[in-house]
Amino acid sequence: MMFPLRVSDLKQYIYCPRIIYYYYVLPIPRRVTRKMEYGKLEHVEITRLEKRRRLKAYGLLEGERKFQVHLESSRLGLHGLLDMMITTAGGQVYPVEFKYSPSKKGLHVKYQLAAYAMLLEESLRKPVRYGFLYLIPSKSVMPMEITSSMRDYVKKALTAIRNIISGERVPVYTRSKSRCVNCEFKNYCTDSGW
Repeated sequence: MMFPLRVSDLKQYIYCPRIIYYYYVLPIPRRVTRKMEYGKLEHVEITRLEKRRRLKAYGLLEGERKFQVHLESSRLGLHGLLDMMITTAGGQVYPVEFKYSPSKKGLHVKYQLAAYAMLLEESLRKPVRYGFLYLIPSKSVMPMEITSSMRDYVKKALTAIRNIISGERVPVYTRSKSRCVNCEFKNYCTDSGW
């Protein structure tokens, strides 16, 4: 049986592989950061507002929204809670992730969206070719094509995560020091320069 992972583990691994180590291999108390708390509150508020809005921002004329959609795959050994799913009358399905991020550049959130698309495909047994990131600070929607190379990377990253857990080795830290500033595990990475 495959070690079960969360979609958020994929996002964390891409952000910094050490987060996986500290969460699974060396379970230590997590420090809830101000950014984490604010992000949770913003998710609640955006969900409330999204229930009343039209789908124009997503480039869609109509569709049904579902919020907090639990998805899982025993084949991938992956599960997660998708922020929103849009289903059109024509049967197209789009995963939507709400992100408290001012940047459209974060690969970690793009691959998180790809993982949700893969879970939707398995659950609904239909292709999911596009998804959306809703960037909370700018109230903007970023459409994203879910490519085959993204799907391949998700599978490789899941294998790498499981290797960190089973090997119980501390992975290298992220090269981007700005990511360390708000990390809940910052105090444990003594060799990262903090």
